[in-house]
Amino acid sequence: MKQAFDLTGKVAVVTGGSRGIGKGIAIGLAEAGANIVLVQRSNDTSTQEEIKALGVRCEIIHCDLINLEDVKQVIPNAIETMGSVDILVNNAGIQRRSPAVDFSEQDWDDVLTVNLKAVWILCQQAGRHMVKRKSGKIINIASLISFQGGILVPAYAAAKGAVGQLTKALANEWASQGVNVNAIVPGYIATEMNTALIEDPVRSRQILERIPAGRWGNPDDFKGPAVFLASDASNYIHGHLLVVDGGWLGR
Repeated sequence: MKQAFDLTGKVAVVTGGSRGIGKGIAIGLAEAGANIVLVQRSNDTSTQEEIKALGVRCEIIHCDLINLEDVKQVIPNAIETMGSVDILVNNAGIQRRSPAVDFSEQDWDDVLTVNLKAVWILCQQAGRHMVKRKSGKIINIASLISFQGGILVPAYAAAKGAVGQLTKALANEWASQGVNVNAIVPGYIATEMNTALIEDPVRSRQILERIPAGRWGNPDDFKGPAVFLASDASNYIHGHLLVVDGGWLGR
């Protein structure tokens, strides 16, 4: 059974892999044997060094996902650098919070560009490569907001709802071509994106009271789900949105 989860020699591209959930996923994939390409804006190499210490290869591609011309170069550059792309994890995202009546057009465009259009471009380019090879795993990062409307996050809700449907649409097309497209749905996770919620004593308490697991999630909680969806263990799973939320949705 261990062989089914073995990623030795695979190449995984992870956007936003230098911190938070993306870092947890990147390290988890590396621990399973995958070589990693971190797609990040910053020049921070600390995550790269952590991954290299595991005995696998790790390269960085610098890209701000709001720049779509740069996004279009990510997969070609990864293939040129690593020889192939076996796994794509679309993790990077941004958040803007405001009442809907005051939500700016610029904030709307920025969130939809990074959280949806960049995801689509990366899926399409990785898909072209994977369909030709009849093999590949794409893991999108959706959100509880893919199922719920959220509060003060209309653009994020629109984008993450669309990511869920995009995942299913691509799975319908590519499942017969040997490419698995699935999504992980994080619940409330203690990361920088949720700082405003964590620091709001009333909202933080309300959230925690509803989580059956009794705690906020952390990036390490995504290692297992990511390795599962990236490995042969999930070969017959297509178009699934795997919720990792401590039981929030079931409450």
